[in-house]
Amino acid sequence: MSAYSNTLSAAAPARGEHDCSGPLPVLGRDVLVPLVTGGEVTYAALDYAASAPALQRVWDDVAAYAPYYGSVHRGAGHLSRLSTELFEESRRTVARFLGCRAGDQVVFTRSTTDSLNLLATVLPAGCRVFVFETEHHAALLPWRDAEVTYLDAPRTPRQAVETLERALAAREPHGPALVCVTGASNVTGELWPVRELAAAAHAHGARIVLDAAQLAPHHPVSLRDLDVDWVAFSGHKLYAPFGAGVLAGRADWLTEAEPYLAGGGATRTVARRADGGVDAQWHTTAARHEAGSPNVIGAYAIASACRALTEAGFEGLVARERELLARVREGLAAVPEVRVLSLFGEDAPRVGVLSFVVDGWNSSHFAAALSAEYGIGVRDGLFCAHPLLRTLLGGGRGTREECGAPGTEPGRGGRRSAIRASFGAGTPDEHVERFVAAVAELVRDGAKWTYRAEDGRCVPEVPAA
Repeated sequence: MSAYSNTLSAAAPARGEHDCSGPLPVLGRDVLVPLVTGGEVTYAALDYAASAPALQRVWDDVAAYAPYYGSVHRGAGHLSRLSTELFEESRRTVARFLGCRAGDQVVFTRSTTDSLNLLATVLPAGCRVFVFETEHHAALLPWRDAEVTYLDAPRTPRQAVETLERALAAREPHGPALVCVTGASNVTGELWPVRELAAAAHAHGARIVLDAAQLAPHHPVSLRDLDVDWVAFSGHKLYAPFGAGVLAGRADWLTEAEPYLAGGGATRTVARRADGGVDAQWHTTAARHEAGSPNVIGAYAIASACRALTEAGFEGLVARERELLARVREGLAAVPEVRVLSLFGEDAPRVGVLSFVVDGWNSSHFAAALSAEYGIGVRDGLFCAHPLLRTLLGGGRGTREECGAPGTEPGRGGRRSAIRASFGAGTPDEHVERFVAAVAELVRDGAKWTYRAEDGRCVPEVPAA
């Protein structure tokens, strides 16, 4: 490390050993929220699949750096040089975290969505894209300028591979192709057969991009080991604050395409032509697609999260998460009215994400009651994966229900959304135990409060003054 890095090392707080049998320290772990029934309770954040709380360590690292903030790649001053070094060291840290190969590039973006939209802009002419209908909208929708084949939802991992193999074998002409697949579903949490899908793609002359938004916070992700061409993920799901993401992988399509954004930082030189126009020579490094002043704090936060998870040890983190997941699955299985959603079956391995429906309940009403009466934050809706949810719920376009109105069985014109609980490295045991008990109590006794519809959502009724 250079003298600039030593500045931060001296400013950073001392770190103790972490006991992997318990949760990693995260921001918000002691936040109290009011209950409509009176009193306060510690907030149980069970919406990690949307945005995970920032690790305390990441926040401390960012706070230690903040006084030294300076422009990146643009200054000769001490703070500018420090920020530039941190930005590029963050890139190297992420590359190590992702098991990047020699020649791979790490491009900092705003999010997984931004990363996949960036990749969509660099596809070679005539590229065909293959994507399962089960994907998050971030993976379903960016390919507007390509010919896209949407693959039906598979019901087993083997069926997923076979479906892809048939689709790739049938493509004509045999030009460039890209497969986009998730590593773990943001709806069911189920793990997808990424290695097998990558092997199928490569056997048919296609490339593959892994949407690791839900996988990277829970499991190690290695481009080399999984043999994927690109990986995309978001910092805000990896226990890092701020709006930053990553696209990492093969450089050739990235360096052969026009920059994602045109502007300062992406150019090597810019000159006026004799005819009055302007010529630009673009960088061939990751900077080609990072025009403008980069989000150095966001990149540094992602790198800090990568270091923290690596040092904590994924083996212990995965083992603890499996224990929490088993408790949730066991608790929900004891409530006959609850149906957990799944593509691959109950025994399919999954990360700490699961969605369910409750007989007789509007999902928004159930989620609102969990929050207002128990201090538990979950998500309800279609989770930016509408085709998948409609497949799991029995098809149809859905209906509007009044808040608190009883639902009917999925597929019979009633309830058309679900409830999702998600957790991870920062989740205390008590939050999971409270959630399981609250679900059972709500189903058995009903809500203690009255709720009304407001802007399409259920909210607690406020008593008249």
